[in-house]
Amino acid sequence: MSGPDKHLEHGTLFLVPVALGDTPWPGFMPAQAQSIAANLHHFVVETARAARAHLKQLDYPHPLRDTDIRELPADPAKARDAEFDALLAPALEGKDIGLMSDAGCPAVADPGARLVARAHALGIRVAPLVGPSSILLGLMGSGLNGQGFAFHGYLPVGETERDHSLRALEDESARLGRTQIFIETPYRNERMFEALLKTLKPGTRMCVACELTTPRELILSRSISAWKRTDRPLLAKRPTLFLLLA
Repeated sequence: MSGPDKHLEHGTLFLVPVALGDTPWPGFMPAQAQSIAANLHHFVVETARAARAHLKQLDYPHPLRDTDIRELPADPAKARDAEFDALLAPALEGKDIGLMSDAGCPAVADPGARLVARAHALGIRVAPLVGPSSILLGLMGSGLNGQGFAFHGYLPVGETERDHSLRALEDESARLGRTQIFIETPYRNERMFEALLKTLKPGTRMCVACELTTPRELILSRSISAWKRTDRPLLAKRPTLFLLLA
């Protein structure tokens, strides 16, 4: 009588970066990472529609209708572990999975962190692939402190709360020497830019990093006093990262 079946080895959860804009994959992803992504048949994604578009952009060679594409829970914070375990089921059966967000690197200022945490808890190997992160690219191009920094996501929308947050970030930056990084909904970019000029101190340095990795990329870094003496950049409806250092 034969012994017990050998337990199947788990597959790998690959964290697959995607474009920040309309750049072809050789412009933002190494060939090895593209090759790995092109050979996956199971994906967990932020939204299926965006994922299909990105897979086409990556020259994905397999029919999308035959590819297993599942969306993350709409509200990951409220989802149960069992929901993530179900998404990871192919990896538990020995098959590799790709995690993709709608733009840039998954699980960094994007959904996916809880899926990664469950993969670790279940003993599934996690392998991040090289690709574009707007946070790191903007920081690299800003000339601000890259040794100490923090990303804060979106600031409050209301004017009073937003301006209070900006002052608090500036005070913390001055106290800790930390670069503060945040984003805004693109149609409110110009309102945020004006709030920064109005609220921050003249010597505070501010960088705007816009449409990174695309042909329309713009990175400008100046003190607030210098910004007030120059023409305003056109930021409306353009994905933009804001960075400041007091």
